[in-house]
Amino acid sequence: MKDENYYRERDVKNLEKIERLKGDLPYFIEEFFLGIENRTSTLTRLNYAYDLRVFFDFLTKKKFHGKSIEDLDFIDLETVTNTDIELFLSYLSNYEYNGVRESCNERAKARKLSTVRSMFKYFFNKGRISVDNAAKVALPKLHDKEIIRLEINEVADLLNTAENGVGMSPRQKSAHEKTKIRDVAILTLFLGTGIRISELIGLNNDDIDFTNNAFKVTRKGGNQTILYFSDEVADALARYLAEKEDNHCMDEPALFLSSFQPKRISVRAVEELVKKYSRIISPLKKISPHKLRSTYGTQLYRETKDIYIVADVLGHKDVNTTKKHYAAISEDIRRSVKDAVKLREKDNE
Repeated sequence: MKDENYYRERDVKNLEKIERLKGDLPYFIEEFFLGIENRTSTLTRLNYAYDLRVFFDFLTKKKFHGKSIEDLDFIDLETVTNTDIELFLSYLSNYEYNGVRESCNERAKARKLSTVRSMFKYFFNKGRISVDNAAKVALPKLHDKEIIRLEINEVADLLNTAENGVGMSPRQKSAHEKTKIRDVAILTLFLGTGIRISELIGLNNDDIDFTNNAFKVTRKGGNQTILYFSDEVADALARYLAEKEDNHCMDEPALFLSSFQPKRISVRAVEELVKKYSRIISPLKKISPHKLRSTYGTQLYRETKDIYIVADVLGHKDVNTTKKHYAAISEDIRRSVKDAVKLREKDNE
């Protein structure tokens, strides 16, 4: 069966993973997942399952000695104190799960705490537990990360490298000849529209409308929207689709295909191709598809000076998310408008 709906296929795989992970969780987590099903994505619930697996493993090791995870009940959950949860956060700095040593940075700790807090809040609101001690634990302070993006000259260098293979080894150039038109189309779409990697991978051939230079994307949460692209993006996509037609691959509904077989390209493959070209033109910057999205967002903000337009195009539900990511260039904009308001007209001499 052809992969016509990437998101449906992805949801099915996520649900299968969640079912397997439930075997490592207390029986009552089934109720939690059922309760949040209609307001969360399958990916969110999958991440919750991974986080809660670590949390309950910690409890059986450090609090409920001798008890297995499957034996835990609401009575046990109610005895978990805010101090226990603070110890859990400390534990995450250096812990072992299934024989593998792990460590969490501040953002990973914050995510796991958010998961734990969501679970406690749910069961408290349902009357399953009489106290919500997780609510007493503050989220870790998150330090702002430096926004890494490409400069204008680096954007041109990246596209030129993908187009002509400059800086590649002979072995890389051999493979490059087969994928360069596709790779240029992928990079151009990232840099010209700012879409997420999941949105790019999920595109089908019939999502592209060259008459209006528009395409349909499925955003986080499943909502669909129409975005628009420039003539430069249209040219790159048209060249790629012409190549697909020449190779008799148009019966594959997925827009971007794997280099090895006619099926939808994977997240890993897109990440690797972005890394391959960016290392050549900017070896000190760790460029990912998300960094290309940041590059587009930065340029759009500088050109429009309108944070609300940037938020809408990037698909941010909360404009504060956009402000947080692009606050660093606000000073440039403030400086550029310093002479915009005139207080008194100078007399003509």
